[in-house]
Amino acid sequence: MIRAAIIVFLVAALATAMLAITGEPGHASIIWLGWRADMTAAAFVLITLLVGLCAMVAWRLLLWAAEAPRRAARTRADARRRQANDVLTRGFVAAAAGDGSEARRLAQKAAELADEAPGLVRVLAAQAAEAAGDAAAAQAAYGAMLGLPDMRLAGHKGLMQLALGRGDRAAAISHAEQAFALAQTGRWALRALVEAKLEDGDWTGARDLAKSALDRKIVSPIVAERARAALLAASAAQLEAAGDPKSQAQALDFASEAAKLQPGFAPGVVMAARLLGDSGKIARAAQVLENAWKAAPHPALWLAYRDLRTNETPRQRADRLRQLAELNPGARESRIVMVEQALILGDPARAQAAARALETEPVTARIAGLMARVAFAAGQPDEARVWMARGVKAEREPDWSDLDPEGRAFAYEPADWARLVTSFAETGELVHPRHERRERTMSELPQLPISYVDSAAFLEAHEAGPALYPVEDDIYDEDEPLVPPPPPAGQRRPQTRRRLASGPRVAK
Repeated sequence: MIRAAIIVFLVAALATAMLAITGEPGHASIIWLGWRADMTAAAFVLITLLVGLCAMVAWRLLLWAAEAPRRAARTRADARRRQANDVLTRGFVAAAAGDGSEARRLAQKAAELADEAPGLVRVLAAQAAEAAGDAAAAQAAYGAMLGLPDMRLAGHKGLMQLALGRGDRAAAISHAEQAFALAQTGRWALRALVEAKLEDGDWTGARDLAKSALDRKIVSPIVAERARAALLAASAAQLEAAGDPKSQAQALDFASEAAKLQPGFAPGVVMAARLLGDSGKIARAAQVLENAWKAAPHPALWLAYRDLRTNETPRQRADRLRQLAELNPGARESRIVMVEQALILGDPARAQAAARALETEPVTARIAGLMARVAFAAGQPDEARVWMARGVKAEREPDWSDLDPEGRAFAYEPADWARLVTSFAETGELVHPRHERRERTMSELPQLPISYVDSAAFLEAHEAGPALYPVEDDIYDEDEPLVPPPPPAGQRRPQTRRRLASGPRVAK
């Protein structure tokens, strides 16, 4: 403001001087208290402006002097605020570093300085007490947060973690329930409650929580849908194991709904197909598996699809598998199925041609076993043994581990289902508990003659022998071996058929 007044004064003085120079100075007289002053008009204007400017400067100086105490207080408050922020920062760093004594000292100092941030002071006090191992002080600090509406969620979370630390599961669940009931709910409360339900095998309660979370927009619709599908499959598995007709019917409904919600969730789809097949609804089971194959091929899907019908010739079965593969031709599993259907047809040349599409794939135990079967079917036992040797040292495939030695898919315990539900709901990916535990799976490697056989002699005997499959006449029955072709007489080893469509088996 003073700068503007000075500028106005200078402009007015310049204008007045120009008027005086032009010969029109004017005349002004001032009479005050017996005094008289005569001057030019230009001089009068300049004097008036100067007096006004001096008065303004004096007024501003007076105001500055009057506001000096307030400015000093504001400066002290700013300095205190900066000091408090610095103490809080160093306190949180010390707590994160696990330096409990330093964190508690800084928390006490922050309580004296940070009057404007009581919430941060309480959080620091709680974390400092935890870092120092003082559970009672941490309990008191988190309990004090419950008195502040904006800090209740943080207080319940801290108290829940303390309860879990001392093994008080009931108290932890209670705090999670209270936090979930608040208008502003953290996902941690939902996760804690869902995990508690899953641990107890309460699939229905977990489904209710997922629905409530969706209604309150705590989770996205896709997460809620994946969680519901996985929970329905887990419920179906539990009901299927019960064995009574009512439970079987309910399991079928749950599994069918799970397959409809998430066709890419292989455990639910395979279970639905198996239950539908047991109910005689073969066409519907095939449709469910085909939809799943389009979404996310899995080895358990084509094995279940293969076993839907057992009264068919090899040619009919091969045609069905080819049609399944053509639904998703770019998928790796589809390329594997094309090799399998060529082996079922007893056509080594076609099997070798289809196997070339897998040459760029990493060599796993399953791929090595498939290649060994192709080589053996083509009359190359030595090459087959090379592939078998590679398969012994190769990595196992996680998806293949979902099949137990008897060929049953996803024979999981409740704890495995709980992990599967959590992982699939959050990421859309399957976990493989059997793979993690390195449990035995269906054998990827064929049973070949142990002794060395000359390839040329074997090929000659192989060509003179019977066809790999009498595809025109025979049909599959319950005891027919799967892996072609049979070794020469005297070197065969018994092999039983593995079926995914068999009845429920107790999980190991």
